[in-house]
Amino acid sequence: MPSHRLDEKSVAHAALSAMQSFHAAVVHDVQESVRLDRVVVVGMAQNPHVPRVRKALDGAGVKYTYLEYGSYLSKWKERLAIKLWSGWPTFPQVFLKGVLLGGEALTLAAIEDGSLKRTIAAGAS
Repeated sequence: MPSHRLDEKSVAHAALSAMQSFHAAVVHDVQESVRLDRVVVVGMAQNPHVPRVRKALDGAGVKYTYLEYGSYLSKWKERLAIKLWSGWPTFPQVFLKGVLLGGEALTLAAIEDGSLKRTIAAGAS
């Protein structure tokens, strides 16, 4: 499937450098959580989709790390940096064993069909 992202070769060096440093500490924190934790939910306050995903994960007995970045009026630049990094346009963003699962609809579908728990269990020590 073709990507809708601009190829790095088509971005000027100065622009690429600015893009990579845009709220780099926030992106690094998310990357570290995604690397270390089996399930990570990145969300924001006031977004109704975030608590629905968290409630569904809790109901399924799935332990997860929750990272929250502001609300609709705060920390929007930090959330933009996360969106630019992941390529996913909305919150929540759910990561499963280092892989972006998606947002609310895809996460709820994975809980319902059992694939989320199967993926967690695969290779579990």
